[in-house]
Amino acid sequence: MPAIEVESLTVHYGKRVAVDDISLSIERGEIVALLGPNGAGKSTMLSAIAGALPPSSGSIAIAGLDLSGDPLGARRKTGFCDQPPTLYEFFTVAEHLAFVGETRGDTQAAGQRALLADLGLGDIADRLCRELSFGMRQRVGLAAALIGDVEVVLLDETLNGLDPRAAKAAREVVTRVAGAGAAVLMSTHLLGVAERLCSRILIMDRGKLEADVSGAALEQLIEQGAGAVEELYLRHVAEAPA
Repeated sequence: MPAIEVESLTVHYGKRVAVDDISLSIERGEIVALLGPNGAGKSTMLSAIAGALPPSSGSIAIAGLDLSGDPLGARRKTGFCDQPPTLYEFFTVAEHLAFVGETRGDTQAAGQRALLADLGLGDIADRLCRELSFGMRQRVGLAAALIGDVEVVLLDETLNGLDPRAAKAAREVVTRVAGAGAAVLMSTHLLGVAERLCSRILIMDRGKLEADVSGAALEQLIEQGAGAVEELYLRHVAEAPA
């Protein structure tokens, strides 16, 4: 059973089609990069899969649970970090993580503190979320997406804007979570992160899924050296109108 099963997903904003009849399946343990220009529909698709935005048509299943039929069950299995991360501004970092964890049945304070430490946030656990820098907020959002027994992790440019040490820690934690069986779907503009971290690359443009590369095809692409993923991207993404 796939962790994420999307069939003919379409999302309209008024007359504009933001996501146009996309179908895809993501297995447990996969880390999938979602690439595309601004306005391609990446954030909209992630929000729809997370249950934060109702689709105009199509279906979404999370770990076998139909999102429209069992929205609470599907969301309980899903960790989502939107952009910018939605944080409870007057909670401390530790309180924010505890609150999100409780909604997913995780009340293990020691485990939550360990996750913060793994992401380099241990020293700021008692600071208010409203006081955090951009990079810190990104990492707190990531921690909240990972807490509890999630089977699907959705990250909207969450690894962008991190300093090198924080980025390395975030990649290690994401890799560990996928190794434990979660499916990770992450949008990013960082092609190097896609090459280094992901076992599959999706490219969206103008609401449509234009490319889906994995396995041997992705390995061969990366073996071509620097710039190969960029060339793949440019082949499938139309130039913006002048």
